Amino acid sequence: MKNLFAFLALFALSVSVFSQEKQQDSTKTEILDEVLVKAVRVEATSPITHSNVTKQQLAKRNLGQDIPVLLNYLPSVVTTTDAGAGVGYTGIRVRGINAQSTNVTINGIPYNDAESLGTFWVNLGDFASSVESLQLQRGVGTSTNGSGAFGASINVLTDAVSSEANGEISNSFGSYNTRKHTVKFSTGLLNNHFELAGRLSQIASDGYIDRASSDLKSYFLQASYVDNNTLIKAITFGGKEVTYQSWNGLEDLELLENNRTFNTAGMYTDDEGNTRFYDNEVDNYNQDHYQLHWNERYNNNWSTNLGLNYTYGRGYFEQYKEDEDFADYNLEEITIGGEIVNTTDLIRRRWLDNDFYVVNASANYKKDALNMTFGSSYSNYDGDHFGEIIWAQYASNSEIGDRYYEGNGRKKDFSTFVKATYRLNDKVSLYGDLQLRNVDYKTSGLTSDRVPFNVDENYSFFNPKAGITYKLNDENNFYFSYARANREPNRDDFENNETVKPEQLNDFELGWRHITEKFRININGYYMLYNEQLVLTGNIDNVGNPIRTNSGDSYRLGLEVEATVKLTDKFLVQPNFTVSSNKNKETVASIDGELVNLGKTNISFSPEFVAANAIVFQPKESFQVSFLSKYVGEQFMGNTDAKASKLDSYFINDFNIVYEIKMNSIFKSVVISGLVNNVFGVKYISNGYYYTYDDTWSVPGSTTTIEGAGYYPQATTNFLVGATLKF
Repeated sequence: MKNLFAFLALFALSVSVFSQEKQQDSTKTEILDEVLVKAVRVEATSPITHSNVTKQQLAKRNLGQDIPVLLNYLPSVVTTTDAGAGVGYTGIRVRGINAQSTNVTINGIPYNDAESLGTFWVNLGDFASSVESLQLQRGVGTSTNGSGAFGASINVLTDAVSSEANGEISNSFGSYNTRKHTVKFSTGLLNNHFELAGRLSQIASDGYIDRASSDLKSYFLQASYVDNNTLIKAITFGGKEVTYQSWNGLEDLELLENNRTFNTAGMYTDDEGNTRFYDNEVDNYNQDHYQLHWNERYNNNWSTNLGLNYTYGRGYFEQYKEDEDFADYNLEEITIGGEIVNTTDLIRRRWLDNDFYVVNASANYKKDALNMTFGSSYSNYDGDHFGEIIWAQYASNSEIGDRYYEGNGRKKDFSTFVKATYRLNDKVSLYGDLQLRNVDYKTSGLTSDRVPFNVDENYSFFNPKAGITYKLNDENNFYFSYARANREPNRDDFENNETVKPEQLNDFELGWRHITEKFRININGYYMLYNEQLVLTGNIDNVGNPIRTNSGDSYRLGLEVEATVKLTDKFLVQPNFTVSSNKNKETVASIDGELVNLGKTNISFSPEFVAANAIVFQPKESFQVSFLSKYVGEQFMGNTDAKASKLDSYFINDFNIVYEIKMNSIFKSVVISGLVNNVFGVKYISNGYYYTYDDTWSVPGSTTTIEGAGYYPQATTNFLVGATLKF
């Protein structure tokens, strides 16, 4: 790794020496790059609620934290981190909608895991350094590729072709021994047609939570060909992550108060009765992506785009387990000294090994008032699940490499859509979008608990969308949209309930956009009406995955307001807030052995009020100071409004400073960045879990429902500082 960093640093320097002094117009290549996401992205005047984030905006806070944390201040967003400081396993919720219901694409290629439907940014450490722009669509959004957007979607465009040769070397350091090292380069356009660009990164952190370390290595490499009408990109990117597990959270309230960084993962008792921690209780995963994109513009009306993808993922998590039953691992009882032995301490690994293939194709026709896109996407996923015992106190009949369970999941996903925008006149634009999607999902073998697991399901979905935009004048436009989404259950849903149903959403959005030179505001109202929404129960499985259940009829009703106010040439403020009501229309729960109708209850992990603000002072172009604030209202971790399931509200503040020093030497500039997170040291919790079980043994003949909760404490005041040398 050190040799690779040295090579790329040297290459970046050499590129800068031989770069052309003459500035080249990069407008054409930038426009061509944008067509890679044209099929899934919406324009500023679209009736789809969205936020755009640029490379420059990400760079100001990109000092090692994951992409969800960098998006924390967008409207309706709540972020979480297992290790507490934004490095490692992180998550994002939009309007209370979890990661399994948020569609993510990279250059139009689906990124969600095909089986779990989750998004694991930890596999792509420092990916923000290779992002040209991203768009967060709230609500159903436009038709996209892969698993359906069930309340939010994030589409990412990676680095654009650079017309000029350039390079960067970035280093940052901070609390909890966090550090990030990044090297980037681009050859610029060679012979006005060819470019080679790349990045190599390493992020490491000890984590706020005890032993919650992260070691993330990643890369990005692209070769591009461009001319007036053609863009061809071959891209490969990926990463390797080794993170110490921290998904257990804390259930002990005394520890939460007095030792909130305590981590139970890897804890065991040795032969002398001492509490110890297994030092390799880690998640170890590799993921490599290979993409090929070809865009062709035939004339002023027609263009096409073809995208191919192969993703290879493999890895395991390792655990030390005490007093495990032989039967759970397909082991036979043994006799030692005349005594039967049927339990053992052991170390196990649970593996994933999967292949994911994607073909995307789209065509765009644009003439006069009509802009129409046709598209199709096909993906094929093949994933193996298996477990191994790598050490046991009593090995019984096992051999090295034996698998105590094996299973397989196969998923085929085909969708096709047509979407169009038609400008009726100077005031009114119409939007329509029709999508057909078919999903075929089959499993075989055993679960990790050695339970037979055979799913054979086929779903066909029709997802229509329509909208209208009315332009009152150059400063004001109003919009309304309707969209339907259907979505299949994920693997965990089937494991927990073989009769689980697909979910459906009807989404209504109504908004007003006002734009002037000094003031911008977007007010958006939404009503999201669900049937059989798969809501989080609050409980998690033994590896930290959230458990979901169908909730019958439910809804999310809310108002989002975001604004940018330019107070002076040097000061601006950017507030946003969301107020919402998120309800299950009728909840029935088993309490003390009886079914109780609780009526209307709050949907889990859906705070009624979320707000953020940025106060930005920029005395000159090269210097910016920002004070960022975030408030998240109280929320319930379950769907029964139980007091034990409540997460308290929290209010945190960050401070960000960026200073760029222009230079005339071999360096074009040096950028100094600083970030203080949670300036006032608030002890807050952004995530947790809630569970119940029935006690039928304490009092014979009676049933008592017992509640429990666990929490993921977040870091108090912490900082990151960094420097970037640009060539």
